[in-house]
Amino acid sequence: MVWPALTVEQRLLSILPISAGLFVEWIALRYGGFGLSWKKAAIVDVVMNAVSSLAGIVLIPTLGLAWEFFPGTVLYKVFNVGTFNPGTWAATFLIAVFVTTIIEAAVVRWGFKISVTRRRFCILCAANTVSVGIAFASLWMHPPKM
Repeated sequence: MVWPALTVEQRLLSILPISAGLFVEWIALRYGGFGLSWKKAAIVDVVMNAVSSLAGIVLIPTLGLAWEFFPGTVLYKVFNVGTFNPGTWAATFLIAVFVTTIIEAAVVRWGFKISVTRRRFCILCAANTVSVGIAFASLWMHPPKM
């Protein structure tokens, strides 16, 4: 394993997190105050997740690696913890949730001309937490083989 974000990225692109994420975000877009019909919510859902997946393939591992060299390095020096510590995994989780949410909110805002209020952003963030959480859970249930 090179760094946690690269491992998580692989799991984020697997069937269960993608399926669960699409379903949860579809429900969130329909009932989360976005004012979308089922059909429009499905279209927005698929487009924002496609853009998020493409950008996330590069951004999540890159930001995770940056964490290793900057804040992670400071944590190592202060607390003598390295790549495989809980803080790095927590940071990776937060990076994945916020990167995907920021990208998806941008697609909703500029791609579909739907206002993204703080409440709507939080709803998207909660929905992304589900798919990222499933990806993380899969790491503990089925650890990568080395």
